[in-house]
Amino acid sequence: MDAAHPKAALDSINELPENILLELFTHVPARQLLLNCRLVCSLWRDLIDLMTLWKQDMFAWQIDFNGGDRWKVESLPGAHGTDFPDPKVKKYFVTSYEMCLKSQLVDLVAEGYWEELLDTFRPDIVVKDWFAARADCGCTYQLKVQLTSADYFVLASFEPPPVTIQQWNNAAWTEVSYTFSDYPRGVRYILFQHGGRDTQYWAGWYGPRVTNSSIVVSHKRTRNQASSEVQPGQKHGQEEAAQSPYQAVLQIF
Repeated sequence: MDAAHPKAALDSINELPENILLELFTHVPARQLLLNCRLVCSLWRDLIDLMTLWKQDMFAWQIDFNGGDRWKVESLPGAHGTDFPDPKVKKYFVTSYEMCLKSQLVDLVAEGYWEELLDTFRPDIVVKDWFAARADCGCTYQLKVQLTSADYFVLASFEPPPVTIQQWNNAAWTEVSYTFSDYPRGVRYILFQHGGRDTQYWAGWYGPRVTNSSIVVSHKRTRNQASSEVQPGQKHGQEEAAQSPYQAVLQIF
């Protein structure tokens, strides 16, 4: 073949650059990726397991409280702020002098997690959030995450006490992380809500800043044997880790 004319067709789809394969995989339903595509070859398995494949921007925030001067989006590091640990994160949400809360309701079945997987395997669900204060103003930050049934009955919840940061702080970013494991059968939705307000009651946007929120449907399962059937040779309270062929990240910033 003349070197001036490239090959008209590929001998194998695996000759495509990995970023193109990843883009193709994003158009395949999660169930088919996990049960069929992942078994084709080691390359496909490794690509499908990549966290980047599962990242999805979800902009369906519900504004629950919009007090003061309302929610606002600003660029990092912001006035009297600090850089975020991950340089790829460029923006954050910021609250005002009255309560500002926003939430997302994640439909796990719509995201590709079939009911049998959720009820039988019950993979760990890891929720993360990041918050920071302005150095020149105090603030109060709060977070609530609930796992609910199809009819929105709360099956498990994580709601730590609100965090109050004093004025003249170091404006450092703090990560909050919690893992739901061995939760009841029937989980279909995840409600994620966060926000807060400043403590000085200053007009403008002096409340807590939040960014890089995520929900990770993990490749691991941690089962608390104290609340389930004890296997021979195991003790109450012993944790069992099991592997699943996926790790999905639902990025909700």
